[in-house]
Amino acid sequence: MRTIDDLDVSGKRVLVRADLNVPLQDGAITDDGRIRASLPTIGRLRERGAKVIVCAHLGRPKGEVRPEFSLAPVAARLGELLGATVRFAADVVGDSARDAAAGLADGEVALLENLRFEAGETSKDDAERGAFADRLAALAELYVGDGFGAVHRKHASVYDVPERLPHAAGGLIATEVEVLKRLTEDVARPYAVVLGGSKVSDKLGVIENLLGKADRILIGGGMVFTFLKAQGHEVGKSLLEEDQLDTVRGYLRRAEESGVEFVLPADIVAATAFAADADHGVVSADAIPADRLGLDIGPESGKLFAERLADAATVFWNGPMGVFEMEPYSHGTRAVAQALAGSGAFTVVGGGDSAAAVRQLGFEESGFSHISTGGGASLEYLEGKTLPGLQALED
Repeated sequence: MRTIDDLDVSGKRVLVRADLNVPLQDGAITDDGRIRASLPTIGRLRERGAKVIVCAHLGRPKGEVRPEFSLAPVAARLGELLGATVRFAADVVGDSARDAAAGLADGEVALLENLRFEAGETSKDDAERGAFADRLAALAELYVGDGFGAVHRKHASVYDVPERLPHAAGGLIATEVEVLKRLTEDVARPYAVVLGGSKVSDKLGVIENLLGKADRILIGGGMVFTFLKAQGHEVGKSLLEEDQLDTVRGYLRRAEESGVEFVLPADIVAATAFAADADHGVVSADAIPADRLGLDIGPESGKLFAERLADAATVFWNGPMGVFEMEPYSHGTRAVAQALAGSGAFTVVGGGDSAAAVRQLGFEESGFSHISTGGGASLEYLEGKTLPGLQALED
């Protein structure tokens, strides 16, 4: 896979597909981690005299122009972090985008409006997607793929544009691939995987694949209640995927047969409602009251998980242990982050909510070996799937 150092970018218009899908609240960015992660590649291109045209998506506007999904706040923040003016195009491939691209001097940066305002970006129809890719590619002379969080999507800006322009991987994608190879090829052991988040169904493929690779798998978050129910325990009003119970029983059986250790919580923080001020308390994981729902792993579970991570040489963590956004239910996630921070193991935080939790809970990013920008993309890589965006960059 070629990198940006393999391209002659001086004086050239370079289209950079970045991942700037940041969380917004009332129009304000609440976590700029993905913008910061894009800075090294953009900065490197600027230093080498490129005219940098950045494109990205935000949310799921589904092919419609929706002001709440505008990248305007991202353009402002990107400019602050770069210490330079970032021209913002009010459209994706229209007059504003063409003017912004044509008006760039060497080393200057423009950001196009949300790619997903255009239906062609995500279309499953090859012709429609290709027509949009033609217009997007026409803005530039070279292409750099650096949005790892989108490489598992067969979208125009990720898959089709690289077919139309000389292309290379940005530093972020190159780093992500290098890290993920360390989780799949010649892994340092013991290898522990921590999985959380809300749904088992989101993690089926990765659990399936990791049963043959990991030494132990620790389960928390909303998905844990399907595991507890599969073991015959009462889970009250907790999140439950009834249709996955047989699958989960199969995983537990296979893990036992293959010597992979499954670690489930010993206790749970259960509340009367999904609210920070709801009545809540710690209960045994096998005795959740019928009128309560679990919103975090309990303190004994936090200690148990820390113990089972203490000797690990490699750890991959994807998904919070509870509703970390609410303080009463943040302690399980904090316990896992604390166990990994500065542990000496090769620790990878698998993007999405896990990365947001690490930052929100005040942990220094330098305490972890790598914080991924691509939750879904990381999981699909670990499932062994071919990722269209990576495939396009390799061709």
